[in-house]
Amino acid sequence: MAINTTKPNGTLKPKDFATNQDVRWCPGCGDYAILSQVQKVMADLGLNKDEVAVISGIGCSSRFPYYMETYGMHSIHGRAPAFVSGLKMANPDLAIWMVTGDGDGLSIGGNHLLHILRRNFNLNILLFNNQIYGLTKGQYSPTSEVNKVTKSTPMGSLDRPVNPLAFAMGADASFVARSMDRDVKHLREMMTRSYHHKGTGFLEIYQNCNIFNDGAFFAFTDKATKPETAIFLEHGKPLVFGTNNSKGIRIDGLKPVVVNLEETGFSENDLWIHDETDIYKSQMLTRFFDSPSTIITEDYLPRPFGVLYAVERPCYEDMLFDQLKEAVGKKGEGDLNQLIAGNQTWTI
Repeated sequence: MAINTTKPNGTLKPKDFATNQDVRWCPGCGDYAILSQVQKVMADLGLNKDEVAVISGIGCSSRFPYYMETYGMHSIHGRAPAFVSGLKMANPDLAIWMVTGDGDGLSIGGNHLLHILRRNFNLNILLFNNQIYGLTKGQYSPTSEVNKVTKSTPMGSLDRPVNPLAFAMGADASFVARSMDRDVKHLREMMTRSYHHKGTGFLEIYQNCNIFNDGAFFAFTDKATKPETAIFLEHGKPLVFGTNNSKGIRIDGLKPVVVNLEETGFSENDLWIHDETDIYKSQMLTRFFDSPSTIITEDYLPRPFGVLYAVERPCYEDMLFDQLKEAVGKKGEGDLNQLIAGNQTWTI
């Protein structure tokens, strides 16, 4: 793919990252909003088109590389992490954005996703979650709720859904965040945070599939319900939510509990203060996912949006090149025959 790089760094506009391809998503799909924000973020970051690669697997979201005027590849179902890993080792200076979906990344690609997260390459993963298989026309996906009635589960699904952020934390990801397609300002902020993170940025994006699963996340996006169902995390700030921030979350022993700040003696000083670097509290936050999104009770735990966890640790490609330098420094140059023979061979 030929990339036009005639404009100097920092002068590109969002439209410069758009290709001349017809965008083939259903009208009203949340992917349009995400595409627009990715292009805007890349322009805001001052990236050149030849500095970026967009790699995807299979699914509606995975058509992304066709619509980005950057380097890119529409790869194999669930195997984008393998392509991305090799690309980052071969060209560590590339700003790599891996695009996947809940089916592509958490079903056939779950094993690959696990390993790229634990290895901590310096790149960005955008996981579009619409809780359905859209490309294959409406079967239930790994993130579909229990009792989901679809073409492949006419009597309702039986399996418990995958919790993407709990999965990422379990895989020892160094950056874990969540946003949504309908909150474009927040989405841009999370993409920018992911890009600036030194390591693998894992960003789950709630994306509405208006054809096969319309309204799956409306409880978190609709103005009437959003204050009670969603909580937006800020590092160093108390966990408050509700209309006029009238509710908060505090930790009672090892259990998060909801308190009404207007009706009790609690103030914001008594609440849980968000710390992105606290792995234990971050794991607790991922479990707010277990509250049903359509049943609001007094002890309802709102769904967290923002950066749940962020900590820097060595990146795989940096350690790899350090290791190569050490090997070359000891011997002057590599010895392929010796490498193949190893230390466990002998002559009889």
